[in-house]
Amino acid sequence: MSDLPYRPCVGVMLVNDAGRAFVGRRIDTPGPAWQMPQGGIDPGEDAKTAGLRELWEETGVTADKVTLERISTGTYTYELPPELLGVAWGGKYRGQIQTWVLLRFHGTDADINIATDHPEFSEWKWAAITDLVPEIVPFKRHVYEGVIREFADSL
Repeated sequence: MSDLPYRPCVGVMLVNDAGRAFVGRRIDTPGPAWQMPQGGIDPGEDAKTAGLRELWEETGVTADKVTLERISTGTYTYELPPELLGVAWGGKYRGQIQTWVLLRFHGTDADINIATDHPEFSEWKWAAITDLVPEIVPFKRHVYEGVIREFADSL
């Protein structure tokens, strides 16, 4: 465990009308490294604002294509593995403390564009909620398990 602080972050569970979640394969991680959109919360942002911004930055999906369903009641933390500690985010953080938002997608697949100005994903798909956790990098799996449990009655 490190003495470094956690990076304040928002995670976005974007679900379609079929109850499947958007996941993208990380461009910078070898192997099956899928994740839902996530990113830092900027000064002055709340979780909803940061979630909508991150969604747009990573997927091209605009706020008019989604409805906010829920915001997590608490936060979720994860620690970076030793090989990323001191490397990710300029070595300033030990991991992330995340607030999650559940957004319902009302657009079409054509509204999703991962070829953004600063792409994070090499490909994307709609995944069954039951299939999410095994496809996530191991150090984040407990976060996904908790978020799925918390949002289960809204999926």
